[in-house]
Amino acid sequence: MKIGAQLYTLREYTQTAKDLDFSLGKVKGIGYETVQISAIGPIPAETVKELCDKHGLEIVLTHTDPNRILNDTEAVIKEHDVMGCKYIGIGMMPQKYCSPQWLEHFFDDFKEPAKKIAAAGKLLMYHNHNIEFQKFNGKLVMDTLLEGFSPEEMGVTLDTYWVQMGGGDVCDWLTKMKGRTPCVHLKDMAVRGWEPIMAPVMEGNLNFPKILRTIEELGGVEHLLVEQDICQGSPFDCLAISFNNLKKLGY
Repeated sequence: MKIGAQLYTLREYTQTAKDLDFSLGKVKGIGYETVQISAIGPIPAETVKELCDKHGLEIVLTHTDPNRILNDTEAVIKEHDVMGCKYIGIGMMPQKYCSPQWLEHFFDDFKEPAKKIAAAGKLLMYHNHNIEFQKFNGKLVMDTLLEGFSPEEMGVTLDTYWVQMGGGDVCDWLTKMKGRTPCVHLKDMAVRGWEPIMAPVMEGNLNFPKILRTIEELGGVEHLLVEQDICQGSPFDCLAISFNNLKKLGY
């Protein structure tokens, strides 16, 4: 497994090619080997690839606009070919599908793009938040999603924080999704007053030694990607703290 940085963490510092270049250098300096491209500025795929190559960073996953995945599938596939990236990710279910009345349309709409992506030798990836752990008509949305696509059509980028936030057990869901989670987002949950907050890995309350042990025992996970949507301080420092804590655990 390779340790990577989810660039959504650094989204304020990746909106131009110049800023992306600097930020990638910082990420490489911390020790990361891979990156996920997410929420960067309108930078051509060729430039993104050149900058990542410059810093010796492999692009392993993206979060791509769902509208582009749906309506411009072939162009999205070509961009990922340019970047050398196998996994094409949906970062969040579009709002219109998040209801009992419209969830089934998500499958109708994205089944064909998922098949085209698979035929191109890539895989559509779905990133969970906590909304997937609500029940529509007595059934968890996450269970419905897993049943709606085959493992060959859609994988899951399991996010440790959001599973916990949804009231799920991370290790249980990793086990349930065995073979469907080539990418996992690592972020921790701490508490400030009455509120949960995002924290660097091993700086909160999630049982990461157990989570990582479960990942190793199950197999099939290729990329561990550190992400922190909201940082208490510098996001570069948060990425460094997470990396160093993972290094202490032997990663």
